[in-house]
Amino acid sequence: MTPVEKVLDRSVAGPGGCIVWTGATNGNGYGLVRVGDRLRYTHRVVCEPIPTGMTVDHLCRNRRCVNPAHLEVVTYRENILRGDTVAAHNAAKTACVNGHAFTPENTITDKQTGNRKCRTCARAACARWYRKQLEV
Repeated sequence: MTPVEKVLDRSVAGPGGCIVWTGATNGNGYGLVRVGDRLRYTHRVVCEPIPTGMTVDHLCRNRRCVNPAHLEVVTYRENILRGDTVAAHNAAKTACVNGHAFTPENTITDKQTGNRKCRTCARAACARWYRKQLEV
């Protein structure tokens, strides 16, 4: 029995067209299956081969789903940005808190963290700091 057959043998039809793994899971709800002498994630087994630097995204958001139609091989960055995380929400923002657009001309990107700052707001903050230094 191939690893994929082993996964599908222990799965059942679920809501929304999902094929739900009924075996063991890790602490985060991802299915685990023994392949040879090691444990593997079920959704990765179904999508193999997975190119280096890529990961598997559950389009249905069901971590136990092993339906190949619900799984897509994407970059790690794309997987994170598709999720419901702080990083994904911040990346989706098109303007700063003061309403200035995040355009290439108006955006400062930290090279180490990738965080974005509004150039207009940064200039205003520097001007305020400088004026305050002159008052002293």
